[in-house]
Amino acid sequence: LDAKHVLGSDALKTLNGQRAAVNADEGTIGNASIIKTDIECSNGIIHVIDEVIIPTNNTILETATSAGSFTTLAAALDAADLIDALSGEGPLTVFAPTDEAFAKLPSGTVETLLKPENVEMLRSILLYHVVDGRVYSDDAINAEHATTLQGTDISIKKTKKGVMINDATVQTANIDNSNGVIHVIDTVILPTEN
Repeated sequence: LDAKHVLGSDALKTLNGQRAAVNADEGTIGNASIIKTDIECSNGIIHVIDEVIIPTNNTILETATSAGSFTTLAAALDAADLIDALSGEGPLTVFAPTDEAFAKLPSGTVETLLKPENVEMLRSILLYHVVDGRVYSDDAINAEHATTLQGTDISIKKTKKGVMINDATVQTANIDNSNGVIHVIDTVILPTEN
């Protein structure tokens, strides 16, 4: 891409799948300043930057655990034996409900779901929050729906409240990880019965 297209973007997808943020006003990509642009080559274009851009090495699970606001989600993933899935190679997209989102469920719901006899129901709910592939918010909005690993679709739309995943509002979007992307949501989304 030439400099006009680079600086006209909010972020650029790199070959490792992650995105590097672009700030046209500051002339930066990731943490690096762009110092020379549009060097034409036979197989592309070079833009010279003053630092190496380092991708994140954290997995989805490591990022969620270190954030401190996903302890209920972490406990649920452990109870449903999904820890390895979110630590694996991916890529996956996770719509991650915060502890506050889980607290909005009716009293006793989380405790009931964490019981061994309810593991399949818990797995179904958690997998309804995961989509195969690395899906950023702009791609998700354009798609308008996505099929979850649970097997049914979620709806995605942009409203006055913000980006909505079913009835949940995305609080923070596009948190890159080595094995996918996290979108933080304010409500636990529940699959509908077929």
